[in-house]
Amino acid sequence: MEPLQCSGICALTGLRIELAFQRDLLSVSPSAEGIGRYLAPGFIDLQVNGFAGVDYNHPRTPHDQIARSLRAQFATGVTRLYPTVITGAPDHMQACLRNLAAARESVPQGHAIDGFHVEGPHISPEDGPRGAHPRQWVRPPDLDEFRRWQDATRGRIRIVTLSPEWPEAPRYIERITDEGVVASIGHTQASAAQIAAAVASGATLSTHLGNGAHQLLRRHPNYIWEQLAEERLMAGFIVDGIHLGAAFLKSAIRAKTVDRSVLVTDASTPAGAAPGRYFLADQPVDLTEDGRVVLADTDRLAGSALHMHHGVANLMRLAGLSLADAVRMASVNPARAGLVPGRAQGLVPGERADIVQFRVTPGDEIEIVATWLAGVRVF
Repeated sequence: MEPLQCSGICALTGLRIELAFQRDLLSVSPSAEGIGRYLAPGFIDLQVNGFAGVDYNHPRTPHDQIARSLRAQFATGVTRLYPTVITGAPDHMQACLRNLAAARESVPQGHAIDGFHVEGPHISPEDGPRGAHPRQWVRPPDLDEFRRWQDATRGRIRIVTLSPEWPEAPRYIERITDEGVVASIGHTQASAAQIAAAVASGATLSTHLGNGAHQLLRRHPNYIWEQLAEERLMAGFIVDGIHLGAAFLKSAIRAKTVDRSVLVTDASTPAGAAPGRYFLADQPVDLTEDGRVVLADTDRLAGSALHMHHGVANLMRLAGLSLADAVRMASVNPARAGLVPGRAQGLVPGERADIVQFRVTPGDEIEIVATWLAGVRVF
């Protein structure tokens, strides 16, 4: 089969390039073509609870609907994602993971699901840090339960978000990271000592830092400062202009540095759908006219309606990042943070041919032109 080709300005380097690819990138060469279009590694979303009205946290979500949600995400430049299952009853979480894993095997382009993120249930039970997770199902780390998750997904759990405040956390982190799973700190009210112990045990990531927290914190010490200061932790940020203010976002990225910062959507069921009422697991959630996803009849955020390409544009607008740095936070950085194989080096030969081609409008919006997944055009 003849290699495919596409041309454009590399968003990471600013150079005009031509890519030749099949399933993987075969060559990257200088080009005089591609003016007005950018090429970047396909975006990677490490935290997505649902999309296009499709709930990943229901054990009987039809596979054709999951396939439709993938197609909707390809249109935002996403090529790899970790569907995320949140805190729930043990059997419910296991069934959701089993259903998602079966969809991965059965639907077209199901391999875009590169693994799974389990967010909870080993989080803080306290209001504020717990976020929208149901309190009644919060419970301590349990390696037997982790094994059941791995059995349900055929060994494809890639990230587990937990709070280090549980006494069992250090040993649990040691065991799951020994198996190549990323331990991420989130939904926590852990002390400085507990965070330090988690990092010493192998935690390498902070889940949506700055969210899943108390409304009011002591100036110092607190669990946000501790994670910002820890150089061994990368950090995910929800950059929808709702979850984080511009001042915090700028300061946090400066503290972590761009190389240790990751764009996530934390998208939930209503993302990419019309305003109205939806469900996240058994919880009713509302997508408001101004783009907020909240638990029904409350003002508590329950994920986001963010699209990845809008997040890239928001990083430039809200955080003042260059296009190259914004794209890095949406592509190679999540590959490193989430241990996504074949994606951490950018547009270089030998990497997976996950590619997004886009324009930047005069208003600095991102318009997706084309998306390729493992060399196949999916948008």
